[in-house]
Amino acid sequence: MDSHPRVWASVGAEKAPWNQASVAGEKSTPRAYEWTATICDEAAAAIPSIHGNRSAQTSPGGPATAVRGRVRGQGPPPGITLSKEPARLVAAAVWRAQPKLIAALDERFGEPVDAYVNGSQVWLREDGPGGILLEWRLHPVGGYRRPPGVDTYEVFSATALALASGEQPPAPLDQLWDGLEVFAAYDDDIEPQPLTAAAVLAIGFEPDASGLVDHETIADRWERTRGAVSIIANLLDQLTS
Repeated sequence: MDSHPRVWASVGAEKAPWNQASVAGEKSTPRAYEWTATICDEAAAAIPSIHGNRSAQTSPGGPATAVRGRVRGQGPPPGITLSKEPARLVAAAVWRAQPKLIAALDERFGEPVDAYVNGSQVWLREDGPGGILLEWRLHPVGGYRRPPGVDTYEVFSATALALASGEQPPAPLDQLWDGLEVFAAYDDDIEPQPLTAAAVLAIGFEPDASGLVDHETIADRWERTRGAVSIIANLLDQLTS
């Protein structure tokens, strides 16, 4: 899992900031899916990113990805070809979205530490073996649209509360998130089995799939389709093929 983001050209003129800290005072985090949600709310609603932070989510820019430390528009001069690095596989576990999952996240983890205009919700917790920091990411559906009348920071809490009380959520669950992924936040070397075991203790039930994934392949596919693909579907394809 590479530790530097690739930034899309912005809707305005600026590029997205690189690798900002997720929580005030926290060390900048080299994470997979460092796709900073920094385009305006209207544009971001049409282009779901996979990663970002609160401080960046409303500034002009574009979603960034942790792929080979390469910035769009800042590649090699014409005629120069960069050799493609071998894919790096990382341990991950995935749960499909369902009311039970949203309830478990709300009850056990509380409010996300990161919430984005593109729908991504993130928790950073020391749930891994030996206290390794894990990133728990609730991935939005392809073509995510924020429910009208609900603030970016309130989408998860409003949905969780509605599902728990039997009321109508701001939008159907299948229009918000496809599922949850967990992986080591700081590129710690961890195998799928201990990661999954630790994650089950934290979230309370078994994932739909776990194993090794290639985040870069998914990032490339997401970028080519401008966010129209499902991250969870792509992860499950890798984990079950």
